Amino acid sequence: MKRRGFIHTMGLAAASAACPAILRSEAAARPNILFLFTDDQTFRSIGSLNNPAVKTPNIDRLVRNGVTFTHAFNQGSWTGAVCIASRAMLNTGRFIYHAQHDIGNAGKGEAPCVPLWSETLGRAGYDTFMTGKWHNGDLALKQGFKHVGPHGGGMLPSTEVGGEAYNRPAPGNTWTPYDPKWEGHWMDDGEGGIVHSSVRWANAAVDYLKGREAGGDPFFMYVAFHAPHDPRQSPKEYIDLYPLDEIQIPPNFYPEHPFDQGERYTLRDERLAPFPRTPDEIKVHIQEYYAIISHADAQIGRILDTLEASGEMDNTLIVFSADHGLAMGQHGLMGKQNQYDHSIRMPLIFCGPGLEKNKRIDSLVYLHNTYATTCELAGVEVPETVEFRSLAPLLRGETDRVYDAIFGSYVDFQRMVRTDRYKLIRYPKVGETQLFDLVEDPWEMNNLAGEKAYSGVLDRLSYRLSELQRQVGDELVLT
Repeated sequence: MKRRGFIHTMGLAAASAACPAILRSEAAARPNILFLFTDDQTFRSIGSLNNPAVKTPNIDRLVRNGVTFTHAFNQGSWTGAVCIASRAMLNTGRFIYHAQHDIGNAGKGEAPCVPLWSETLGRAGYDTFMTGKWHNGDLALKQGFKHVGPHGGGMLPSTEVGGEAYNRPAPGNTWTPYDPKWEGHWMDDGEGGIVHSSVRWANAAVDYLKGREAGGDPFFMYVAFHAPHDPRQSPKEYIDLYPLDEIQIPPNFYPEHPFDQGERYTLRDERLAPFPRTPDEIKVHIQEYYAIISHADAQIGRILDTLEASGEMDNTLIVFSADHGLAMGQHGLMGKQNQYDHSIRMPLIFCGPGLEKNKRIDSLVYLHNTYATTCELAGVEVPETVEFRSLAPLLRGETDRVYDAIFGSYVDFQRMVRTDRYKLIRYPKVGETQLFDLVEDPWEMNNLAGEKAYSGVLDRLSYRLSELQRQVGDELVLT
């Protein structure tokens, strides 16, 4: 195997020895599982699905060949690094405040105390492989995967704000997304050269697929791109796909958020563009955001092409998603530390054997349902510790919903409940409340919280929010 795809064997040897042996015939009958994961990719960022401005031919390919959940959400975060919490929930299957504890408090030196997603599949006979972004601590990584390829932490260099770093755009700042001298996504390729992170992770995935022995155990591949997280870098030809004069500003663009959510000027993500925001500045960010998404899409295409050439495509369950979304100027915000759909909602696509093609499901779900769903579809017992439900009944058409409402949280600044029609957001630190009718107002621009006609809706959602807080282990008291 080439050096760039060198894989460390680690993790489950002791755990596997302590578990009952898996019959070879039983494991071989199960589908492979390929999980493709991006970082900071909002739901409204897929060309064929909901945004023709974004060129995503390979994600479009998955949309055509699978089932897309159009309303998938992240349950929140106990930290400004929202990806840590989202990935903790994904890999433990636990609700937000339970996951915070069960994965070792976001990787702070304690081993996870529940079976991880990859660990469960590994014990069922899967050859488990990971490359890319992890961000939940080395102990969890070693516990979860048999093979670990090249990988990186949560933040890449060149992400400091101000001066000659990623503060876009600023007078006198010569930073460009396609110059490797700014590091960030431009990294060592493992052979002494420089390569984009998305290419490096895709190289490792391709090498893993090409290095597999015919007739071996089914695989679980966890391929986690850092893209499109800032610094939003990509080769110049991808930037050129999106001329600034063709970039459309979303209708919910504001120069600033209507009120201070509690950390407006101190939160790192919000300081990546000047205050107040201007349309021209936001166009630059959107240009670079779309470009790095298209570049990651091309690398996804390389992995899919390799899988197809291997002859294993027809027996592979493919899941594509992201850990959360991103504001990119909407509501005057830049980051994901808020409860608007642009930041809590992400793509979620399943395609593979037995699943319908080109189907949309609008039911409310979480990204974190993926653990239980893949286990059920693969005939693997779901551990009792997993709290997020399987979506298999939705995929099979046996039900039309698994949740009547979605919970959202951001440290002690925000709490949210969302139904098919309404969303309530509470801001306990600053005493603000927002209520949106998402059918009439999908861009969340008209706050109905102060209107007498909606007092009953407000009361019902407030009660539902308190119920969900108890369910997920949230001890914050809303007054």
